[in-house]
Amino acid sequence: MKKTVIPVEEKSVGKTSKVEWILRIGLFGEFVGHGVFALQLKPRFIEMLTAMTGITGATAMNLLSLVGIMDLIVGILALIYPLRLVLIWATAWGFLTALARPIAGDPIWDFIERWANWAVPLALLLIRGWPRKWKELFA
Repeated sequence: MKKTVIPVEEKSVGKTSKVEWILRIGLFGEFVGHGVFALQLKPRFIEMLTAMTGITGATAMNLLSLVGIMDLIVGILALIYPLRLVLIWATAWGFLTALARPIAGDPIWDFIERWANWAVPLALLLIRGWPRKWKELFA
């Protein structure tokens, strides 16, 4: 059986591969979309925040607004200048927010269905190279 290999090193725009651009655009969409939902104070987001932390009312809304702003920043940076530190944050945050679903009472499938939320930034991080020195976190 013949194996099909997608050449990750194929360059299309400058030194950035087509695969990297697809991941950057996907990560941008994921974080900007969730950021807008958070800024709109999506009721399910408030419910999950309350279920996990006990935070309610204005405090929950303020925290959710802060999360929304952070998500927008991460999405924009991932598209324009994907620093490794941002990609590590996006991977961890994507994993934790996906895990928040079953913790807040949703079925485990809601976590599994959201694996792309952390797998996309992780894949992008691995393509860009895992940081070996502190200064590489900012490259």
